[in-house]
Amino acid sequence: MALVDTMAPAPTDIPDWLASPERYQPVSDRDGFISRSILAISSVLARFRLDDGQASPLSPSATVKVVLCLSCILLTSLSRNYLFVMIMLAGTLVRACLLPRGALGRVVAGAGASAGLALVIMLPAVALGQAHSALLLTTKALVSTGVTLITTLTTPAADLTRALRVMGVPGVAILTMDLTLRSIVRLGETASEALAALRLRSVGRNADKAASLGGVGGVVLVKAGRSAQETYDAMRCRAFDGEYHVGGREARRGADVAWMLALAAIVALFLHLQGTV
Repeated sequence: MALVDTMAPAPTDIPDWLASPERYQPVSDRDGFISRSILAISSVLARFRLDDGQASPLSPSATVKVVLCLSCILLTSLSRNYLFVMIMLAGTLVRACLLPRGALGRVVAGAGASAGLALVIMLPAVALGQAHSALLLTTKALVSTGVTLITTLTTPAADLTRALRVMGVPGVAILTMDLTLRSIVRLGETASEALAALRLRSVGRNADKAASLGGVGGVVLVKAGRSAQETYDAMRCRAFDGEYHVGGREARRGADVAWMLALAAIVALFLHLQGTV
């Protein structure tokens, strides 16, 4: 008499749909929208400098450098003599040529974009016969942007902060600018990561790409709100009273006197050429 195994599982029938092979073929779609968005965000983030600038041996101290920068921008903006503006442009170009290759490229790109925008804005003046005004304003924008970029690229961020504090800029304003720049970079990186995740997880055709971009914007908005709350909590824990304290004293450089004499010569040249207009 054969023994019956009562523990053996009862035979079951597998449904046909479970045994049939998967033949899902997602509809192909282009990801150029996401790729262009990632490239646009990356190009914007590349323009933000979070690393410290490198000062050359002949550079003045940060405070003197900021004073020189603001003075050159102010004199160039107030000048009605095109010769003075061209002299300032020549000095800016000479200083820019002494920068490293990467920094020089950033100065050329930023100043060229600013001058191009100024020229586009002044095209109606050219059509009305005021070509000299358009050329003067474009050159002024080129000089002002170039001087600003050269100053930021050749000065460490900590020294710039200390110089602004020495010049009497309120601590809250300095802290706000610092946090704003860093937050823009962090939120840009979050948007780039969200777009990369969307690109990797996208299957088939997406007929509403704008909605996907809205979702990325929502992620960035939530991240911004969370970051703001964390910053607020950190300020409360540290008993922030609105004062931005800068540690240490700025070291003076031997080139400070020479650069201040150069600034005095620029002011004298400005006054002389303004009198000839």
